[in-house]
Amino acid sequence: MRICVFLSAADLDDRYTGPARDFAELLGKGGHTLVWGGSDVGLMKVVADGVQEAGGRLCGVSVGFLATTARAGADEMVIAADLAERKRLLLEKSDAVVIMVGGTGTLDEATEILELKKHGHTDKPVVLLNTAGFYDGLKTQFRRMEDEGFLPRPLADLVFFAEEPVGALAWLEESQGIG
Repeated sequence: MRICVFLSAADLDDRYTGPARDFAELLGKGGHTLVWGGSDVGLMKVVADGVQEAGGRLCGVSVGFLATTARAGADEMVIAADLAERKRLLLEKSDAVVIMVGGTGTLDEATEILELKKHGHTDKPVVLLNTAGFYDGLKTQFRRMEDEGFLPRPLADLVFFAEEPVGALAWLEESQGIG
């Protein structure tokens, strides 16, 4: 499976890097390909290192203004012209999406894939990996959106919330008939 991971390129502490490394190792050992923003810094580097060290493949999609931080040792690296093209390519090159901890860029990517799913423009499985309760507030907001009629589809049809890396990958593999 080609799994797109939206996540931060920031240097973060172990409560975030540890679970990200665990997920990356599971992904690599499972023979999957990481599709990610292509950066070789911060949490993106942690995940890419973990996947590659565990035998998985790397497909990066960077963007022109960040090309200097693109990972040199990826199996495939594409440099997009802008952020909109980058998001489009990340989704085109993947079978499933995992949203990990991140800032505004990650939130932008997450809401775009959920909007595409909401309107039936994709059926890719999406997991929100809620490491250390990072997305508790967002989960509450999504549930309020559902309860108050802002979502035309059940929230469970749009995204699966996982608290641990093993649960995230298990759900993705099951959704794709793997395992």
